[in-house]
Amino acid sequence: MSIIRVEDIAYVRFRAPDLDAMESFLDDFGLVRAARGPESLHMRGAGPAAFVHVTRRGEPGFAGLAFRAGSVADLHALARHDGVAVAALDGPGEGSLVRLRDPDGFDVEVVAGQTSVSELPIPGHEPSNDARNRLRRDVLKRVGAGPAHVQRLGHCVLNVSDFRRSEQWYKERFGLITSDEIWVGDPNMAIGAFLRCDRGDIPTDHHTLFLLGTGVPKFNHAAFEVADFDDLMAGNDHLRSKGREHEWGVGRHFLGSQIFDYWRDPWGHTVEHWTDGDVLTSAWGSRNASLETLIGVQWGPAIPPTMS
Repeated sequence: MSIIRVEDIAYVRFRAPDLDAMESFLDDFGLVRAARGPESLHMRGAGPAAFVHVTRRGEPGFAGLAFRAGSVADLHALARHDGVAVAALDGPGEGSLVRLRDPDGFDVEVVAGQTSVSELPIPGHEPSNDARNRLRRDVLKRVGAGPAHVQRLGHCVLNVSDFRRSEQWYKERFGLITSDEIWVGDPNMAIGAFLRCDRGDIPTDHHTLFLLGTGVPKFNHAAFEVADFDDLMAGNDHLRSKGREHEWGVGRHFLGSQIFDYWRDPWGHTVEHWTDGDVLTSAWGSRNASLETLIGVQWGPAIPPTMS
């Protein structure tokens, strides 16, 4: 039994010495300014979340992640369990939060009671014609130039010092369940797992959090869903035209099935565009997979040495 069952990931936090440079990159990446002050920058996607990416002025680095709970009552349950206080959320949408710290010292916030914002338009591309179905008739397909249209934050990946210890901590508090556990030979050599939210019959992303037991705690990447494949490719073209640093892609993963495209922000933090991922109910259960499947692709370039 977990303390609560979170509904989704909410946002990621970073530190950077230059908010202008961070905002310029995130504009090119497809996020939109939600709020800006002298010491902080909040960026949103096109969806109803008030913000999905936060930067505070400071030495560059990853500053934490947040999950969304179903109610403020959930926050109080967590607060009692961990001996912390429920506080006001600083940022657009207001609401409340609890601040926790995981076994490796990563800051983990859980939020509830945020006000949703009006959704922004994202392109509704005409259907694709393929060899089996020709659904687009008497209509020309046109994809506009410019940044991708980020809809939402989908997941975060953390390298951790002790996979089983971190897995227990996150599952005990947030009710996350395993989609795929990564084995190196057998169950006694599990090195990580893709964890998803447990929402019963409501389908959720194949993973909201991936924990990888590298032995050295470190932010790995955060992944943002874009409108569709055409939008991802237009975003790839736009980021390249702006001279941004590309890391890996475009390709399709095995685990989660997403079409992916990885980039680095001006301080080297990896952020991903993705589309067309698997969604699962609780009834799907859990599976296991090999390290080769984890780093392999269904199509696209092999994982670069910087990420493997």
